[in-house]
Order: sequence, then C-alpha cells, then structure tokens
Amino acid sequence: QSVEYTQENVTEAMRHIPSTGSSLGDTNLLGTLRSIYNTPRPCGHTRQLFIFMARLPPDKEAIAAEVCRHRNSHRCFSFCFSEDSAALATALARETGGEATYVSSDNRMTVVVLKCLKRALKPAAEGVSLSWTLPRGLEVEVLGGTPQSIFQGQHSLLYAQIHGQAQDMTMAKGVMTLQYRLDGQDVTHTIEFPLCPQGDGRLAGHRLAARCLLKRLLPEAASGSGDEPRHRAVEISLTSGIICPFTSYVGVCTSHRVSWYQGPLALLPPRQSLIPCQIVELRGSSRVSSCYPVSTWVPPGWLTAVCQSWLALRRFTHGIAALPQRGACSKACKLPPPSISSLKYVDPTEFVLCSPIFGPWFTEAIAECQQLVALQNADGSWALSSGLASVLEINETEIKGKMPGEVMEPSTWATVLAVTWLHRNDKCYQDLCELLEAKAVTWLCSRAVSQLDMCLEAANTLLGSSVKPSVFRL
Repeated sequence: QSVEYTQENVTEAMRHIPSTGSSLGDTNLLGTLRSIYNTPRPCGHTRQLFIFMARLPPDKEAIAAEVCRHRNSHRCFSFCFSEDSAALATALARETGGEATYVSSDNRMTVVVLKCLKRALKPAAEGVSLSWTLPRGLEVEVLGGTPQSIFQGQHSLLYAQIHGQAQDMTMAKGVMTLQYRLDGQDVTHTIEFPLCPQGDGRLAGHRLAARCLLKRLLPEAASGSGDEPRHRAVEISLTSGIICPFTSYVGVCTSHRVSWYQGPLALLPPRQSLIPCQIVELRGSSRVSSCYPVSTWVPPGWLTAVCQSWLALRRFTHGIAALPQRGACSKACKLPPPSISSLKYVDPTEFVLCSPIFGPWFTEAIAECQQLVALQNADGSWALSSGLASVLEINETEIKGKMPGEVMEPSTWATVLAVTWLHRNDKCYQDLCELLEAKAVTWLCSRAVSQLDMCLEAANTLLGSSVKPSVFRL
C-alpha cells in the first residue's frame, strides 16, 4: 500500500528490512495486481509497478490480461530470474511502456533495480486528455483509449477513428486539442487535420491503426467470451493484410511444380481451439537447398499465441531470404528444432540481458552502501552519530573535533562527510548511491549554501580525498 514519504514511515520500513526474505513462495501475483488496480492512487503521483518473478506463474494469461486492461493507467518494470518467465515479463513491460530485465544474480539485481528506479523518478506528463472539434454528426473513438500519463522518454501512439456523417459540409477540417500537466505547468497543443482523404498517403496510418485494433481485440477473442471478437479480428486481419494469431501466411515455392505441403490448414474445429489455423514456417538453409514446412501448435492463450505467431513470421521471412536463387528442392530434410535459450523468443531490442561477473569488491560496496542508506533521514540529511562514524571508519570524537567552528548544525557537517565519502577513491559508490547523494545535496543547498566551501575543505582533509566543489553544485 502506498504511504506518504515521511521520516516515521522510512524508519518503519528500515525496521522491516532485516526480517524480509527473498523467497517469493506461492505469492498470488494476480490477486496483488487486482488489489493495486482497485486502490485509488495518491493525487499527483503516477502508478508504477516493480514486478519480480522467480518463475512463470501458472495463471500467466490472466496476469497478462489484467495488466493489459489497465495499460493506460500505469507502467510496469518487470524483473525475471528464469528463462520461462521472460516472455511474460517482456509482455507486461511492453504493454505499459516499461522495461523488462533478466536478472542473473543478486548483485546484478541491485544495479538494474536502481537503474529502473532512476527512470521511474523522472517527471511525467499527467492528466493527459484529448478533446475534439468536429462538424455536427461526427464522433471520435480513440482505439485503446487515452493514457492517463506519458512518462519521460516514452512514445505514445494514439489512433482515432471518426464515425458518422457530417451535417455541415462546409467545415473541411477537424481540430484536436491535447492537454497535460508537467512539472506543475499546464501544457496545451492544438492540431488541425483534414476530414477528407487525400490520395493514398494515409494507407500506412490505416494499417498501423488496424494493427493497434487487432492488439486490443486479442485478449477478448482468446477469452472464449464468444465468436464475435474472433470473427472481427479475422475480418480486420484479412482486410488490412496484418497477420494475427487467427490468420497465417502461406509460402508457396513456384520455381518447382512440387507439392511440398498437403493437408488442411485447420487443425481443430474453431470451438475446440483458440487458433483455428496452422502456423507454417518456411525454413531455408544456405548450405542445403531446401524448403520445408514446420507446424507450430499454439496452446490456448492469447499471450502465447502472439509470441508464437511473431516468431513463426520472423522465421518465415528469414527462411525466404536464405533460400538460394536456384530454387528449393522438394525433399524436406530434418533439422534440429530451433534453440529457445535465454530470451531468444522475444525481441532483443525490447529486452535487456545483462550477465556480467562481479567480484567480491562489488558485494562489499553494496553492504557498505546499505549501512549508509539505513542512516540517512527522509529529508536527505545524516545525523552525526556513532553509526555514521563506523561507516566512515573514523572515530566519532575526531569527527566532532574537525567540524568547522562556523557550522551551526552537526547534521550539515555529517551530510557533507557522507557525500564526500561516496566520491573517495573509486566511483562504484556513486553508481549505487546516486539517488541518495542527489537528495543530500538538495538538502544542503537549501539549508547551508554559505557553509559548504569550508565544510568540503575540512572533509577532504579528514578523509584524505579531493572532491571538487561541483559535486555540491558550487
């Protein structure tokens, strides 16, 4: 549950950390997601979820459908620890404009979570709304709805479909107004567009809109609620030429009059299978001139169907490109099945795969940073205490004795020491504690700007470092 960021709540959270285990057990992810979505989010804050999956949940289809229904109201950062959960992690992140990451070790998890946390803390455009000015008789439907927020670095493509018959034929243009709030300021953009089609230049836009509409229809079509969504998806797919899990491409080699495939495309009756067709892979080899089909059985489930159809189409096009120019023979040679190793079945550009080997020094750095985290206050400052002296490896009496006489508050001196310590010797601490440092510097600049120069000079002398004033925005 979301709580206000106060010193009391931070202290309570730190108290729970030692007793918190890393075993997820039989966590009900679907129930947790539904509880979060049903809870109103705090005013002025965007909803962003960090989801950790040690293995593939048994109700993956329901989880994907639940996230898909709320795609416009939040963003997901998903972290998976196994190959079987990679496809689900990628789907959740892609649907909501987040990021999916494969975590190879506990040390690596600290780095990737901090990276996503920095991204999540950046300002976002909130209260996004669209308004339309059209002739009487026309109305607009935004396919997939309008997102409530647009996050920094995120591209949100919206497709609008205009229905009806205009009563005022003299008005040849429409007006769309986009409004949102960013950093406390209201922003408005107005765009005019023609109502009459102009040549065939809008065909690409129609195909992209059809693809978006198909994407929205898939969960409903695969849920078994009726045949209408499936028939609608097939109709849109055939009309626009955009493939979906209910349709397929069939490749025919015309250079040889050879029947290389026989049999109906329908594997099962429509009512017994969510995918009433066979996905045919046309595979080619540069070593052996061959062309042969491989059928892919898609189990009931829209998420799996999308992944499998995308994979089949990708292999299909790559197979055609690999065929020799002299044509393909009719004899099908049996090759080993494709290797589906770590993240091979998802788009590598959409998935971050990081698996470096970290030495003992990194584990020690994390432990030291955790001690410093536990001592920082909610406002970004540190108190001058024995705990801080232990982290700095300096006697508390010596720290108090080296404090400049002009410094009015011991917390100012302690905070300067902590930030200076983060910059000593190497930069590994800076990567891990960048957020803590930024909060501390902000606090110092708002409280004791005039004292920072003398504090930094004394801190460099005490710690034997050479931190520059630019670290404190001086």
